[in-house]
Amino acid sequence: MEGGRSLPLGVAVLAVLVGIFGLFVLLGGFLVVGAALFHAATSGYTAAFGSGILSGLITLILGAVILAVAFGLWRQELWAFVLALIAVGAAVIWFVGLPLYGGQGLAAVANVPAIVSVLVFVYLLAVHSDFD
Repeated sequence: MEGGRSLPLGVAVLAVLVGIFGLFVLLGGFLVVGAALFHAATSGYTAAFGSGILSGLITLILGAVILAVAFGLWRQELWAFVLALIAVGAAVIWFVGLPLYGGQGLAAVANVPAIVSVLVFVYLLAVHSDFD
């Protein structure tokens, strides 16, 4: 937040929610790694060990990236804005575009994830000038 700009309330809320989500993803990664280690140690079956560790490490990395984006949003960094816009845009495509493309109609997109993703996408576009 250089230049004396204030953090918009919506961006602050979004950064906090993204940070909380990132913490849960990080915790999930630790749990998956721990479960793989426990399974390998107690059963002697090591085939699941490799895939469990790999998926846990990928989840840990994803959680760290999500936390970094949360901090970047809080600091109003342009790279965090771009990553958030890409992620929310993908959510809009997933929750709105695919059902419409599949011919399911508007009733298929009248759900909370679709509405929230569209609102967050529009909000991010509205506050784009607040990011360096």
